[in-house]
Amino acid sequence: MPRLPRRPRLLPRPRLRSGAAVFTTLSALVANSLVSGPSVAEPFSAAPCALARTTAHHSEGVDTWNSAYVRPTRTLDAVMVFLSFPDWTPMTSPGELAADHFPATDRFFRQASYNRFSLKAHPLKRWIRMPKPSTSYAIQRDWNPRSRAAYLRDALAAADPHVDFSRYDVVYFVADPDAPGVDSDATKVVNLDTPLHADGADIRRVVTVFEQHPPDRLVLAHETGHVFDLPDLYHRPADGKGDWDTYVGDWDLMGSQFGLAPDLFAWHKWKLGWLEPRQVVCVRGPGPTRLTMEPLGAGPGGPATRAAGAPAFGLGNGVKLAVVRTGPDGALAFEVRSPAGNDRAACRSGVLVYRISSGARSGRGPVEVIDAHPRTEACWENSVYPPLADAPVALGETFTVPGSGVRVDVEGRTPSGEWTVRITPGTKL
Repeated sequence: MPRLPRRPRLLPRPRLRSGAAVFTTLSALVANSLVSGPSVAEPFSAAPCALARTTAHHSEGVDTWNSAYVRPTRTLDAVMVFLSFPDWTPMTSPGELAADHFPATDRFFRQASYNRFSLKAHPLKRWIRMPKPSTSYAIQRDWNPRSRAAYLRDALAAADPHVDFSRYDVVYFVADPDAPGVDSDATKVVNLDTPLHADGADIRRVVTVFEQHPPDRLVLAHETGHVFDLPDLYHRPADGKGDWDTYVGDWDLMGSQFGLAPDLFAWHKWKLGWLEPRQVVCVRGPGPTRLTMEPLGAGPGGPATRAAGAPAFGLGNGVKLAVVRTGPDGALAFEVRSPAGNDRAACRSGVLVYRISSGARSGRGPVEVIDAHPRTEACWENSVYPPLADAPVALGETFTVPGSGVRVDVEGRTPSGEWTVRITPGTKL
């Protein structure tokens, strides 16, 4: 998935014994960087509100896990390979570039997962020289598949003598950011239709990093999210010139790594296996359901888990997500967002409501935040999309989701920082 213009972007691993073998396999790269249909299902939830995973790329279905992707429920190892070019002498060191992304990327995931997942980086300490000038690969955002295949072929062949790729779950190829042919807008995860084979392992994804130094904030966390089967949540205008953040605004890293509240949606945490079954409630009517919900950022996850002056939340074991099923591949999700954890710069606090569509593919609106205050905006000076910055239903407010009849009442807060919420599915569903 490519990134926003100077904002979102995509990943895996190789090692070939022969350049010819590399070229043959890389020729299977698909033009749109999509992996064909879902693989063998691994059941992990039978909840009534768990949408079924569909054939859509990065489907938001949560009834099964797509085993073509590594699931981040343990410590994963990532190798960082730094690529230089014969037409330029690097002005930075591999160590400096590694520090651009780690420990920040691991810190984000530790916090988001409540310490259920960590990403351990293994950066090489030397440059690996590519055989051709940087300008010969025509690196750009919408990369020509032939040029991209040539780049990967050369990168894998050059790195092969120095890396045992079978040891790693994630692979980052990091280009010298100052080389003349490097385009910082081209960072992405490349999906391989036919996996590469190296050191006895299949390599299905490669993260090609072309970031400037210093890089965009949290860009590597965004790209790594694709490695875990998360979709792009931004809207790419047809001409590339409109607003990219109309779907989710600041509210999820997969929409924008620049967001004020970039923690992953509770739905994504459910999908990734970071929420316990008791932390997800399926609301079924027609009568109201009253819940005590914990803010998404509450709980263990590393240092700086809450903003200065914010209440000291509990241990992260309370209800994080409420769901109302709206159809075979649709649902409404409810979660509490506040200035804690990865959201410590959040513009507004309250119950965030969003639509999920498991049939919509990455970049085509699989998640859409519903604005509880459509006539106002907030934090215009630093929000990526001020109209949605004040989207949450605030304390004491009542909001009926347009077109559904579903109503949410935010009734109060407990001394420990939990929110009391009443959700009424209504009669339209």
